[in-house]
Amino acid sequence: MTIADRPSNSQNNLLCFSLKGLKAYRRAAGLLMGMFAAFPVVALPVNALQVKVTPSQPDLGDTLSVIINLDNPANGSNPTVTSGEKTYPAFEIAPNQYRAFVPTTPLESAGNRTLRVSGDGSVQSLSVPVGDRKFPVQRINLPPGKAGIDATEYELKRVAAFKALMTPEKYWNGAFIKPNAGRISTIYGVRRYYNGKFAKDYYHRGVDYAGAAGSPVVAPAAGRVALVGRVSQGFRVHGNVVGVDHGQGVTSIFMHLSRINVKEGDMVQPGQLIGAVGATGASTGPHLHWGLYVNGKSVDPTPWRTPGVE
Repeated sequence: MTIADRPSNSQNNLLCFSLKGLKAYRRAAGLLMGMFAAFPVVALPVNALQVKVTPSQPDLGDTLSVIINLDNPANGSNPTVTSGEKTYPAFEIAPNQYRAFVPTTPLESAGNRTLRVSGDGSVQSLSVPVGDRKFPVQRINLPPGKAGIDATEYELKRVAAFKALMTPEKYWNGAFIKPNAGRISTIYGVRRYYNGKFAKDYYHRGVDYAGAAGSPVVAPAAGRVALVGRVSQGFRVHGNVVGVDHGQGVTSIFMHLSRINVKEGDMVQPGQLIGAVGATGASTGPHLHWGLYVNGKSVDPTPWRTPGVE
């Protein structure tokens, strides 16, 4: 080694200092590791409540499907979804996965809808924009004897109880089918004048099919027949009527029938004959009125057919 290669005194001092610092660092690190080893490892909290809402761009009349995933469902308690003052139940559709339906109607205002999802000890709030939708106006002139028909108390009670059903089982699977082969004569949501008088707070709660009198009416999806009513029993507005409970707050009602082919308690499958088109009740002529209700409110059946709501 040459003189130039030999470390100076200052370099020797720096080297000694560095070695001492390294040893001190190692001693401190070992002490810290020992301290941490004495305590259990605590994992960072994860989001136990995961929520997805479809459709992503709903309009008035659409059904909001709220899918909820929980990491640790507590004590068999299902989550809930609150919108405004109304709370909607969520039903299990897969392990640790639940789904709640939130209906929207033409009588509501467009804009952001706040959904408050509660479950697994957590609460999550979402803002869902609901778009506006223009509904046509129709003028109906009822013939003498049909104008001003009032529903009977018995009729109203039976129909209200049917629409309020919250059966936990899910009977339907996939998209609904057409209940009649006729063309659609009146779409969902139409506002009406009856004999020149505007029906306040009214909208067409369903879809009308202009099927020929006596043409078959079939179940659009699987379910249990939960309502059978006849004119002879006091169903003056609905006429001869069949109500099918599809489960989990979803129900279908079929009005103005000329014939009924099922009885209460029957289980029906998609395409199964349940009746025939008629003009009973408050009807201007033969047609089928199909109303779809979600948690007691009338929604547009069309999205349930194309592509379907799961």
